[in-house]
Amino acid sequence: MRRQQGMRLDERYVPYLQMAGLYHLARLNDRWFKLDEPLVSAFVERWRSETHTFHMPFGECTITLQDVSYQLGLSVDGRYVSGCLTDFQIYIQGGCSAWVWFQELLDVLPPANQIQKFAVNCTWFHKTFEECPNGADEETVRRHARAYIMMLLGTQLFADKSGNRIHIRWLPYVARLEEMGSYS
Repeated sequence: MRRQQGMRLDERYVPYLQMAGLYHLARLNDRWFKLDEPLVSAFVERWRSETHTFHMPFGECTITLQDVSYQLGLSVDGRYVSGCLTDFQIYIQGGCSAWVWFQELLDVLPPANQIQKFAVNCTWFHKTFEECPNGADEETVRRHARAYIMMLLGTQLFADKSGNRIHIRWLPYVARLEEMGSYS
């Protein structure tokens, strides 16, 4: 698990996080989550990919979907998140660039040197959305909440091996925050 690169949980994001079903996970990251690296290393050494179990001194054990749901406060019922980006593809096939959609949703376009294929450099993303300005209007707060959720998805739930990029595949999900809570 990776930390969320230091993005602070602003209380103004809470209604959007609750709507998206991610508030509990965001609170874990912001307040209570402490990575115990020796413990993670011990679990990695005990993992057996052939059986998808941990071999412990007391026997075999595994992590179930219900365990993850309970620990992270995420729903396991509802529509699933898949690699198929039909809304995303329809939008792009309609003549719009993915980056135009990015700009529409987040009101900023990353510089070319911060883009790697369909991903944005985490450092740039963090610096750009690090803090929502005091006195910001509701649309600005919503944009920053979308960015916070993209960072949460890209660094904690669906992290890639790079550890330093936020993929724009999350745009269809943050575009409709009202529907995001229906995903499992």
